[in-house]
Amino acid sequence: MQAKDISNVVQMRRGTVSQDENGLLNFHLPNPEDEKIPETEFQNRIEQAWLVCDRVNLQTDIWRGRILRTVRDREKFYGDGRGTGFLNWLKDREISKSQAYSLIELANSADKLLEGGYLEPEDVNQFSKRAFVETAKSDPEVQQLVSDAARKGDRITRREVRQLSDEWTAMTTDLLPTTVKEKAADHTIPTRYLAPLVREMKKLPAVHQEPIRRAIAESPDVDTLKQATAEARYLAKYLEAAHKVQALNNESLNLELALEEALRIGCLSSTAELINQSAQLEQTATKLYLTWKRLNALSERLYLDSGASTPHLRTLLSCLGHLSGETIETPLAGGGDRTIRLKVLSGVEADERAEM
Repeated sequence: MQAKDISNVVQMRRGTVSQDENGLLNFHLPNPEDEKIPETEFQNRIEQAWLVCDRVNLQTDIWRGRILRTVRDREKFYGDGRGTGFLNWLKDREISKSQAYSLIELANSADKLLEGGYLEPEDVNQFSKRAFVETAKSDPEVQQLVSDAARKGDRITRREVRQLSDEWTAMTTDLLPTTVKEKAADHTIPTRYLAPLVREMKKLPAVHQEPIRRAIAESPDVDTLKQATAEARYLAKYLEAAHKVQALNNESLNLELALEEALRIGCLSSTAELINQSAQLEQTATKLYLTWKRLNALSERLYLDSGASTPHLRTLLSCLGHLSGETIETPLAGGGDRTIRLKVLSGVEADERAEM
């Protein structure tokens, strides 16, 4: 993709956008207050201008990614080994590290699609930026389908890419019964309902996939697919979170039987959310304790280093005593006068409580 590609885009939209003597884009936007311009024409001219911006931004970002990659690779060969030169280069241009690597990823994707023969340089003009990124993340077969459409001159948006990806997923997966695939093929069932189900089912072990397959085979309709997708999502959440909750490491607990009971009484979503929240609470409690220990150690050190000559510093420590003491106290945000109090037990106190 050279600078002439941008010129080609401009020429394609002649009348909406042009280039001045300095090579800068000059848009001819309609007057929003002009009553003589029909609404259809107004929207069409706005859409044309927007498409130009999309395409120019995409090509610009691809080249920026290539430039950033070149600077980074130069640093790898001749830098200090810590990437300091590259980071300073980014800092001088007010580019964050995450932005830089996002652009580099875009450039890598572009080069992969071009070198793999999926796209010709001029085909890039058919894509919106988000559609191009979506294509780069898709399976090779989907990339080929999208590039064929772009080569024919079709306008490629993220919606088209997702639709092709959904169709490919639905028709090639082994997780869906034949009856459902047939309905998708004759457009009786939209593929947009199948792809999310397949993605969720992939997260499940085979023993949990089969009941879902049987259910949608018996009733291959949209409502069943929606319900099956929700059930697969909650099942995956339950199975993933259950192994993270230390409180569930109990010999008397059978997670599979608990799951069956939740399914039987129709409260799988609540059970899955309960397990998920429990996992988050345990992680939060651990992080809270480690933070409290660190705060306590810093407070003690600062107390020893300060004295009568630092009254304001001592006042600061006194104010923070509500957080560093054995009982943590803090106002509940948005709770009016309500206060949260959490007591942190020492190792000896915890052992005594356990024995009682």
